[in-house]
Amino acid sequence: MVKVAPSRPPSQRRVRISIYVLLSLIITFIVIFGYHTYDVYQNQLPSFEQLHNIEPSLKTKIYDRNGILLQEYYNENRVLTPYRELPETLVNVLLASEDQEFFDHWGINFRRVFIVALKNLVKGRITGGASTITQQLSRMLFLTRKKTFDRKFKEGLTAIKLERTYSKEEILEMYLNQYYFSRGAYGVASASHIFFSKSVDQLTISDCAVLIGVLKGPNINSPLNNPDKSIQARNRVLYSYYSFGGITREEFDSLKTLPLEIDPPVEKIGLAPYFTETVRRYIHDKYGEDKLYSGGLKVYTSLDVDLQAAAEAAVAKKVDSLRVIIERRYNIDNRHYTLIIPDTTDELGNPIRAYKKIQGAFIAIDNSNGDVLSMVGGRDFKESRWNRAYQATLQPGSSFKPFVYTACIDNGFHTTDIVDDNPIVLDIPGTKQWRPHNFDDKFKGPITLRDAIRLSRNLVAIRLLLKISPEQAIFYAKRMGITTPLAPVPSLAMGVSEVKLIELVSAYSTFPNKGIHIPYRLVHKIIDRYGRVLEDNTAVEKDEVLSEQTAYIMVDLMRSVVDRGTGKRVRWMGFSRPAGGKTGTTNNFCDNWFIGYTPQITAGVWIGFDDKTSIGRNQDGAKNGVPVWTEFMIAAHDSLPTLDFEEPDGIVHLDVCLASGELATDRCLDVINEIFTEDNQPMSTCKIHPSKGTYSPRQNDRNFPDTTEERVHF
Repeated sequence: MVKVAPSRPPSQRRVRISIYVLLSLIITFIVIFGYHTYDVYQNQLPSFEQLHNIEPSLKTKIYDRNGILLQEYYNENRVLTPYRELPETLVNVLLASEDQEFFDHWGINFRRVFIVALKNLVKGRITGGASTITQQLSRMLFLTRKKTFDRKFKEGLTAIKLERTYSKEEILEMYLNQYYFSRGAYGVASASHIFFSKSVDQLTISDCAVLIGVLKGPNINSPLNNPDKSIQARNRVLYSYYSFGGITREEFDSLKTLPLEIDPPVEKIGLAPYFTETVRRYIHDKYGEDKLYSGGLKVYTSLDVDLQAAAEAAVAKKVDSLRVIIERRYNIDNRHYTLIIPDTTDELGNPIRAYKKIQGAFIAIDNSNGDVLSMVGGRDFKESRWNRAYQATLQPGSSFKPFVYTACIDNGFHTTDIVDDNPIVLDIPGTKQWRPHNFDDKFKGPITLRDAIRLSRNLVAIRLLLKISPEQAIFYAKRMGITTPLAPVPSLAMGVSEVKLIELVSAYSTFPNKGIHIPYRLVHKIIDRYGRVLEDNTAVEKDEVLSEQTAYIMVDLMRSVVDRGTGKRVRWMGFSRPAGGKTGTTNNFCDNWFIGYTPQITAGVWIGFDDKTSIGRNQDGAKNGVPVWTEFMIAAHDSLPTLDFEEPDGIVHLDVCLASGELATDRCLDVINEIFTEDNQPMSTCKIHPSKGTYSPRQNDRNFPDTTEERVHF
């Protein structure tokens, strides 16, 4: 007889099937979740290469030639602080407040996650978070603050990747250097400076607690935005630190009663703002915005901070004195010297007027290498950011004349050549006749080239320009560094074509440099965040544009300007070193100039209004340009050796009759010992005072007529 096994009750079969289905679902979920996790980990998270190449945004720093910080540029105000330089107290306060088991987990603190989840479940709402420091860093670097499960999931996996890539100390270093502390401060170094005017090694326990308290809400808990909330956040952090065992109960009770001691630094525009703004534009145009504001570049420049201070002081002194004179001389209703402030009215409904601001600009260049030692683009950078030394094109007036004289000397003229300083009438096609005049509306008749440049005679310069042609003068100006358009017209001799101050000063440096033009430079070297040299301009470029002999004769001519001519105020003010230069004043006394040099430094100054308003009658380059130049040069040469201009080979000294310009005889009355080139010296003796005897100097080898009583301008 066959026994048949009893069949299972239907209820047991249903339970068994349910278990199989549940297990299948769990396994399926695990497989799907595992695959999704693998896919996210491999394909949706930052790669290991990205993790290895985390580059926080760093400030670009501009330094002067001696390594003094001038300015910083940044999107994120961040200074990296290595872990070894982070105060132990700051690290411990962070761990106590944010992640007490940081050194025990590997990116995710599962025990804390379980506890926080249980609390949230019991209370029915979210009462706290369980993100570790590594998870917070993951969110900061690669993710958003959007509160979704997907973001939290990726945050946890990214934290695991970070822990596999970096040490715990490196993670803490990145965290404290990356976090945003409000007011543009990224990282503890910047926050310490902005909140307390301290470096990180000067932070107290209370300071550390304030900084860590800000992490929970950078804008809400910022001591600069909400002092009361900042104190509350600080005290919560201090309590966590006490619970962590960092301080005693007595220390906690004492610290929580302390007032909030913040000391934000005074906001500054930096040193040499016109210069640094010029450098900023250069970096932006060449390397782009990201490199400028985030690349952590170190830019070493040509500027000298001490000389910059001297230039700024000299310009400010002159401009401020002129502003006082103008405001005292002209009523506020004067329409030439005041302007209407837009959208303003007084109590009677009349528009409010304000005085126009006269401005000044200054450039100084090191002759040996072209370094721009100082740059002043205006009286006040906050008042006006327009750089009149570098950006503005201005009429140079008589300070353009040296280019005319250079062309003449280089093409066979002598310093003793006689030119007529008398009225001239020129027919200009398409316009009425031009009748140029001298500054003093007087005429001196026949005059030598030396006296013509010494006294800045306009009519002589025009006649000389017409003899050589305007194109010749333009040719020499361009060779010496002028790049602005120059019109080939007779009035070019009087400086009607606009130039830039920096180019004019650079061109003048060719004279003391023995005919060698060295392009001006602002930047020596640019180094990136890794120490790689992006740009190195330390090599000096040289271009011979004049013969040594021509350059030396021009130096000698312009020494006459400083010693006995329109620039003699230089000597009156006590600057006794060998120097040459040229004044300049434009029509109606609008622009005042002086460009001059010593063997070591060439410098130039411009004074005027931006809209060509007259500075005032008889306000010329001698009165307003020379004093600024002289004050700067006295300061700049204080520590420099006294040097004279070196005379090159090929120069000869001869006694010449001033009346004829020929070699003097013993019957000549007005004789000067002049310089010539060996290849271009006078060979015939004076025909006005013929004699078989040669001139023998009775007093000095160099006998100039005494003309110091003459009234000179320009």
